[in-house]
Amino acid sequence: MEVLKEKVEEEEEAEREEAAERGEKMMRPVEMRREEPPMTQEMLRDLEKKLSEIEIVIPEQPSIIAKDTFDISKLPLSYQSNTLREEHLLQVADNFARQYSHLCPDRVPLFLHPLNECEVPKFVSTTIRPTLMPYPELYNWDSCAQFVSDFLSMVPLPDPLQPVIQEEEKVPPKKYAIKPPRDLSSRFEQEQEMKKQQEIKVEEEKRRKEEEQRLLEVEKAKIDPLHGLRVHAWVLVLSGKREVPESFFIDPFTGRSYSTRDDHFLGIESLWNHKNYWVNMQDCWNGCKDLVFDLGDPVRWEYLLLGTDKAHLSVAEDEEDGMNDDEDVENLGKEDEDKSFDMPSSWVEKIEISPEVFETRCPNGKKVIQYKRAKLEKWAPYLNSNGLVCRLTTYEDLECTKTLEIKEWYQNREDMLELKHINKSTGLNIDYFKPGHPQALRVHSYKSMQPEMDRVMEFYETARVDGLIKREETPKTMTEYYQGRTDFLSYRHVDFGDRVKKLALNSAESNPRPMVKITERFSRNPEKPADEDVAERVFLTPEERIQVRYHCWDDRITASKREFLRRAEVDSKGNKIIMTPDMCISFEVEPMEHTKKLLYQYEAMMKLKNEEKLSRHQAWESELEVLEILKLREEEEEVHALTISIYDTKRNEKSKEYREAMERVMHEEHLRQVEAQLDYLAPFLAQLPPGEKLTRWQAMRVKDECLSDFKQRLIDKANLIQARFEKETQELQKQQQWYQENQVTLTAEDEDWYLSYCSQAMFRIRILEQRLNRHKELAPLKYLALEEKLHKDPRLVEFLKVFV
Repeated sequence: MEVLKEKVEEEEEAEREEAAERGEKMMRPVEMRREEPPMTQEMLRDLEKKLSEIEIVIPEQPSIIAKDTFDISKLPLSYQSNTLREEHLLQVADNFARQYSHLCPDRVPLFLHPLNECEVPKFVSTTIRPTLMPYPELYNWDSCAQFVSDFLSMVPLPDPLQPVIQEEEKVPPKKYAIKPPRDLSSRFEQEQEMKKQQEIKVEEEKRRKEEEQRLLEVEKAKIDPLHGLRVHAWVLVLSGKREVPESFFIDPFTGRSYSTRDDHFLGIESLWNHKNYWVNMQDCWNGCKDLVFDLGDPVRWEYLLLGTDKAHLSVAEDEEDGMNDDEDVENLGKEDEDKSFDMPSSWVEKIEISPEVFETRCPNGKKVIQYKRAKLEKWAPYLNSNGLVCRLTTYEDLECTKTLEIKEWYQNREDMLELKHINKSTGLNIDYFKPGHPQALRVHSYKSMQPEMDRVMEFYETARVDGLIKREETPKTMTEYYQGRTDFLSYRHVDFGDRVKKLALNSAESNPRPMVKITERFSRNPEKPADEDVAERVFLTPEERIQVRYHCWDDRITASKREFLRRAEVDSKGNKIIMTPDMCISFEVEPMEHTKKLLYQYEAMMKLKNEEKLSRHQAWESELEVLEILKLREEEEEVHALTISIYDTKRNEKSKEYREAMERVMHEEHLRQVEAQLDYLAPFLAQLPPGEKLTRWQAMRVKDECLSDFKQRLIDKANLIQARFEKETQELQKQQQWYQENQVTLTAEDEDWYLSYCSQAMFRIRILEQRLNRHKELAPLKYLALEEKLHKDPRLVEFLKVFV
């Protein structure tokens, strides 16, 4: 213990001495500086000269843009190095860039040869390799642009003014640093400060919301400080070829087309394709609106390579007369021959897109694009079990936390659902369907799937027998619109009353709502006079009245009207009530004698009573149809089954089973061919003594045994197929008997299993039956073919000639 104590004391003493020495060293430079004389001009010049001779090597910083991680060694050699022609092209490009920067010092440097994946400079034109793909969708610009935009993901540049930038030099941390002082603040003061900060935070949140609301109002008038300075690349399609009437732009990230006079495009620095590179020499003070895209004009577009395949200049007719000198043209061609340099072939490989990748479109089948107050999501077909391929979500705030509405697009749905529009603020849902829905549904607008609620259904009228176009429903009314009916009905409106019976579950089927008023309107029937062609009729059930309004003549301003007061056909004593004049109130534009008779009015009233019954029944059927559609939509949303093309062998189970069955048949046919190539007489000739010559009696015996054995094989095969057929039939009968006995207590899963088993069993029974019938047809033919083959066999032909 004493030794340890002495050692500790020695270490403490050494630390105190070291601290004292550091203090002396820190004080000495101060004293020395006070004693040093001021520096003269010559001393300063000498110091400046010595400092200028010091060279500082700055290490090269990597690019700030993230790169994909992959093995460079697996890439082709064209990715890792340049050919002599490519090196020559880079020299030409550097020379062109120096001349351009000298002549146009105020313009940005040209984008000529960026680094590729292997950090090798490649000229931009050599990165393009035209390739013909086996997909017709890529032959048109719109579908091709959409395909490319789905594959690309928008990543903003670190510097929006340059395509590639370097990281700023980081200051290395100091080796020695002063230790921070001890925290002597009061905990109570910290708690008070936290409360104060919390209040400030709440106040700032309130101020932030107010500021956000203010920004929404002045957002359109906000000035962009980088307007016209950002870097972007897009596609230019020139007019002339493939029936393109005028040039236009294509944005690669959206796949949309724009006119060359669009305000979004503020200027062009350069253009390039797989053959040449052009620099725009025109003024872009008015954007791209006044640009002339004649790439053969060297005044407007300065080209890099003087090749024979460059674009030709569009010469006006009055200028063509001055270029008829053949010698000048010939001399000009000779001068260009020495200076021409064709673009080297592309260093990239051909694009290969498999059908799976082409169908997937987006990377990994999904793509998310974030916009201002919106988010767009895309999926590949069949990736989602419900057929969802696209979803657009719009938000109320900039943080995208409060959803305003959602639009979802679907494909390959059996219910033909194409678009679903959900409005979160109003709670309104709108479903859009393609033609082919079982109920001919086209649009369904609703807030709840419960019956007798606000909803609107639109239909494909050509797919319906009744010509229904639209049906609007509220808790108390239902309105239907028709078109193209033989009875010229165009409108029906039904008002419902309160139910008399109050059940736990009310519906149009179990407890229908009473109809208090039915209004029907009809289109003009040209085969009837206007005074006899009904335009509108109203059935007032509680009041027992019927109001009828007829169409108006073209040269009249009013129309005829009638109102019938319905009464029971018999009174309380059973006496029949006779039609009286006060039961019909009419207004006729042109009164006629036969319309004033009670018989005519009585027949018209009885006809309207029958039509009222028919209208009430049709309205009740419409209520039942609404219930049926709602039930069907719930089942469709729960199952959301997808349709699969018969040509899609990977997803179509039926097609897959058919292909496997065909493969089995081909395999069996191959086995039969192999069996036919075997020596069918070997088993029978082996029974004879070896080395002896075959006699006629032995040849006859071999022939009979071979035919007898083959006959027995045919019989055994027929018995085997018959046994399997009977076994499958008995199993199916057992399952059918089990289903009949337990039909009441079966679950939905049990019923599905039973139906699947019956389908498979019937398939196997049909196959066995077909095989048995085919065997019965071919067995005699096979027996005769073997007999003929035995007579022609070279080993037996000499002994069987007599018996032929």
